[in-house]
Amino acid sequence: MAIRAAAAGSEPEEILFENAKVSLCLLLNRHSHTVRIFDFRAGADPTKRGYVLSIAQREGVERVFTVVERDEVSVWSRLGFDKEGTIPGFFKRSDAYVLGTTVPNVLAGDTAPPPSHEALNPEAFEAAAEKVYQEAKRIAKDLPAPSPRAVRLQPSAQAITKKAVAAATRAGRALTRFDPFGRRDVERAEYHITARGGWSLIASVERQPCFDNAFIEVLTAPRNERDVGLTNAALHQLTDRLGKEGTVACFAFSPTIDAGFAATFVANGFRRTGTLPGHLLIGGKRQGAFLWTRKLATPTDDE
Repeated sequence: MAIRAAAAGSEPEEILFENAKVSLCLLLNRHSHTVRIFDFRAGADPTKRGYVLSIAQREGVERVFTVVERDEVSVWSRLGFDKEGTIPGFFKRSDAYVLGTTVPNVLAGDTAPPPSHEALNPEAFEAAAEKVYQEAKRIAKDLPAPSPRAVRLQPSAQAITKKAVAAATRAGRALTRFDPFGRRDVERAEYHITARGGWSLIASVERQPCFDNAFIEVLTAPRNERDVGLTNAALHQLTDRLGKEGTVACFAFSPTIDAGFAATFVANGFRRTGTLPGHLLIGGKRQGAFLWTRKLATPTDDE
């Protein structure tokens, strides 16, 4: 086993494990207490499950997930992971599948963190999320088309981003700290989006050039009707820029309890292609996440 760690905002923290049958990399996010699994050797070897869960317990992780191609879905299902969503076009010409589990569901012992409400009541969680989604669709219908001049989008200086993340974290409003989602060969850019009246928002895009996909993150959710409208305009400008840059597919998460924020994705042509229990940690509380996806272009045959 090897651990490769670095400061937040630079390289991700990786935990590597390899033996004759198993080769894994666990991307550890200490801010959200989650781990993303990268599996380099196919097969439902029980060693994978045991190792992942032992590391999760040791590191205080509350949720583990993986993003795989179709032929690996059954493997991780047999290892106790639930299929929670899909990302069309994630691998450029093929889709990705998100499978995950809440650690208390599969770890025995008093040292495991207490189960979340979503883990204990999956049916109630799904029903509540569906209600919010239907409300989001209603709100989206009433949102006006965003004016090109409604917001100004420009690259964010590192100092501005760090200050905004720190302030949002102190206020309990940070949806993310812009930690890596991908492992290697990814490019990240932060944007400072502003509007009249002092309104501002920090957004980040992590691109994976080999597959032309992009992960969109927004630092904070809208708090009122005006915020919803401006966030809608910000997403419109951001996705338009990504399309012009050649991005094939993009995806994002939003809390399943926030209909206004969800409406901004619906209004911008995103589809809800997943509902992930306990995926986000906001203000110290675990919350479910909608997975939003959008195809921006058709892959070309120039490779």
